[in-house]
Amino acid sequence: MPPAELQTLANIAQVIGVIAVIAAVVFGFAQLRQFRVQRRDAAGGELVRSFQDAQFVRAYRVLSAVPADATAEQFRAAGAEVEEAALALGMRYELIGLPVFREIMPLSLVAQSTGSVAIQFWGKMRAWIIAKREEEGQPHLLEWFQWLIEQLEKSGRRAEPPAFVKHRDWRSPSE
Repeated sequence: MPPAELQTLANIAQVIGVIAVIAAVVFGFAQLRQFRVQRRDAAGGELVRSFQDAQFVRAYRVLSAVPADATAEQFRAAGAEVEEAALALGMRYELIGLPVFREIMPLSLVAQSTGSVAIQFWGKMRAWIIAKREEEGQPHLLEWFQWLIEQLEKSGRRAEPPAFVKHRDWRSPSE
């Protein structure tokens, strides 16, 4: 084979190699995007499941009796059952805050599913948690719960209308 033909074949092979590398990179990015979507969907499923148990329902019921913006003294005066419920509920939101921070779970999902409830209970528990941090020398106690509330408040969740109002005219895209 003449050298000119060999050079042409080498050039074609080089172009094909570049195209193959570009295709592999594009495929890799598509796979990474799909993995992230699957991870978020799984996190959403876990979020829903985490609120479908008797412990959450009990904590919700017990803490509902605590006044909004309760002082630490009022909170403690409500009894050990209230403090136990607060720790159970606080730990639940603590375990949601970190995946939101790491972008495993979208903040919008938390905001829409349980954001208002989280903000409501933080208001009831805030003074008690701050006092407990100081008394026990545990500045990190329920830190991700507090962080999550701050993010929900920054996102405007408190001012947002309820879903039944905001999405009253919603229609399924598949219809």
